[in-house]
Amino acid sequence: MTERAAPRSLQIGRRTFEWGARTYVMGVLNVTPDSFSGDGTGRDISQAVDRALRFEDEGADIIDIGGESSRPRSVYKDARPVPPDEEAARVIPVIEALAQRLESPISIDTQKSVVARLAIEAGAAMVNDVSMLGADPGMADAVARLGVPFVINHTRTRAVYPSGVVSGVIEDLRQAAEMVENAGLPATHVILDPGIGFGKTAAQSIEMQRRLSELVALGYPVLIGTSRKSSIGEVLGLPADQRLEGTAATVALAIERGADIVRVHDVKEMVRVARMSDAIVRGWPPPSRTNR
Repeated sequence: MTERAAPRSLQIGRRTFEWGARTYVMGVLNVTPDSFSGDGTGRDISQAVDRALRFEDEGADIIDIGGESSRPRSVYKDARPVPPDEEAARVIPVIEALAQRLESPISIDTQKSVVARLAIEAGAAMVNDVSMLGADPGMADAVARLGVPFVINHTRTRAVYPSGVVSGVIEDLRQAAEMVENAGLPATHVILDPGIGFGKTAAQSIEMQRRLSELVALGYPVLIGTSRKSSIGEVLGLPADQRLEGTAATVALAIERGADIVRVHDVKEMVRVARMSDAIVRGWPPPSRTNR
């Protein structure tokens, strides 16, 4: 794990995040009818609100709300892109209903700058773009104007890495970070995600996880989302709803390699994994959770 001289702080919503002090848990809230993990709430706002509040009670530090499934169309033939107005209609009512009830900041999981802007206006505090700025040429300028923390999720259209997956991911993310910083977003607001399962075979995803510390060495906060991913399914031969233990292993090892945020579906269980892993990796007793 890369050693940090001192925690670096970032204000997200009403909370202060100190990178390196402990691991933060992001709970996944899919307000879609077609989530790969089978946990989408669709248009049921009350179900989405109840789930978000439960996630916070279970220890989630961030709630990541998404209105478009990232299922690859090459695998899921019924997967389709969602128009911006439909995506906004799914996520904005949920964000508005939660903005004054949650202490944990809300993240909007979107590839579209217009949805990002509407979500921030509704009460979200950060943007998570799984397309690595590739889906909307206006995203870099949009998040720079909004001035909010921005997660850049690595992806490629094909799982081809002539120089190796790790060096390819690092170089792609370095260029994407430079793009958004050149647009005017402070480097302190950039968070990198290696994109496990996005444009990668199972073997490439596992190698990226094994060598995650090389991405951490860039100096940006690192978010990793391994929860219920297909690489776990390939190793264990299990469907998405039976990958809890495999997810726990990937979360613990990501923390050992320096991850700052873990994005998960099973919040209660992964908060416990994170706290135990932090006790071993970052030292016991754990830091105060007053800024949780």
